Amino acid sequence: MELGPPGGSGPAEPGPRLRGLRGADAAASASSLSRFGAEAGCRAPAVAAVLPAGGSGERMGVPTPKQFCPILERPLISYTLQALERVSWIKDIIVAVTRENMETMKGIIQRYQHKRISLVEAGVTRHRSIFNGLKALAEDQPNCRLSKPEVVIIHDAVRPFVEEDVLLKVVTAAQEHGASGAIRPLVSTVISPSADSCLDHSLERARYRASEMPQAFLFDVIYDAYQQCSDYDLEFGTECLHLALKYSHIKAKLVEGSPDLWKVTYKRDLYAAESIIKERISQKVCVVMDTKEDEEHVGHCLEEMLKTELNHVKVTSGQDLQQIILEQCYNFVCVNVMTSDFEETQRLLNMLEESNLSILYPVVVISVHFLDYESVPLGQKMEKVMQIREFAKEAKKRNILLSGLLIYFPQEEQKLRESLRQGTTIISALIKERNSGLIGQLLVA
Repeated sequence: MELGPPGGSGPAEPGPRLRGLRGADAAASASSLSRFGAEAGCRAPAVAAVLPAGGSGERMGVPTPKQFCPILERPLISYTLQALERVSWIKDIIVAVTRENMETMKGIIQRYQHKRISLVEAGVTRHRSIFNGLKALAEDQPNCRLSKPEVVIIHDAVRPFVEEDVLLKVVTAAQEHGASGAIRPLVSTVISPSADSCLDHSLERARYRASEMPQAFLFDVIYDAYQQCSDYDLEFGTECLHLALKYSHIKAKLVEGSPDLWKVTYKRDLYAAESIIKERISQKVCVVMDTKEDEEHVGHCLEEMLKTELNHVKVTSGQDLQQIILEQCYNFVCVNVMTSDFEETQRLLNMLEESNLSILYPVVVISVHFLDYESVPLGQKMEKVMQIREFAKEAKKRNILLSGLLIYFPQEEQKLRESLRQGTTIISALIKERNSGLIGQLLVA
């Protein structure tokens, strides 16, 4: 077994979360399991997770195993690890990867600052990979550096959208029943073909469910089942709940899962996952401007327009920028009050770099400039504003997508409102699409 970076026993936040938020988040997450334990009249169990990640991705039809395929330039498995790391009561996360991908996985752990991760070598089948992960947690194995949990979660490395509530449900059910798994309604009717490819019979869809992940087990239940199971089961089986039933005589409690538990299987699923991630990180926009001495500045009009037009997005003012970064806002509209100067934008970029916010997701920064073409020659101002290209090149190295927005001013009120509305449309598109092709571009409203 190979361990991830040191510090694996730290709090449950994903790598780049800042210090100010860690304590509160970890305490809230930990208390959720403790609360359920108290309600059930028992203590909260020690919990670990096993992720088999040794698949080759044949069905996806790409040379890269699907768990390592990039979404927004970040490997899919990193999103799944982040989802589990958010849950502070999961004390260890075991990832089973093939020998040839071991160094790749170590690089992912280091680059995205994942915590509490241990690596084991995957087997040639899914069940063998899970068994290897369980062995890493079993105290009867030589050189074991991890403590045996009371409950173990088994999850897929390519199901990145699992939430804490469903993890809590399966763990709580496993503690009571010995085994538990998430299920979902069947989408299609299941039929059985005959040997000559004709319909033999079909199943009544309402009576059946699709088995999903995550699943949870009392550790001794599932470990004993794997120790007893046949080579045939290890080679051809795929259902862990079946092993618990067959070898440990445990009937798993089935828990209704959310629609987000789907598995990235085909190439089109990568695009769907990217769309979901983009939508999730586009729900908050921070407007940054230093206009304390000018309450009438047109930048406030832009802020109000954003609040009005982007009614599904939370728009906040950057009065306490450090706190907003702590709350993980990934979209910033930076209004440069001093026309073509980049002072506000540069200050924001420096704070983002220090925060490490952009490690997990690309951060969009839109540098807004209101140009008063009556006071200074337009050519002189444009020359300054075009410097954004150089800023953008450096920012991109840190996963910050910087673009510029130019709004002419002054204008008569009606024309100004139209320009602000066009600017809002441009800002919305830049945030939603996160199009790296527009990095360093100066867009005009």
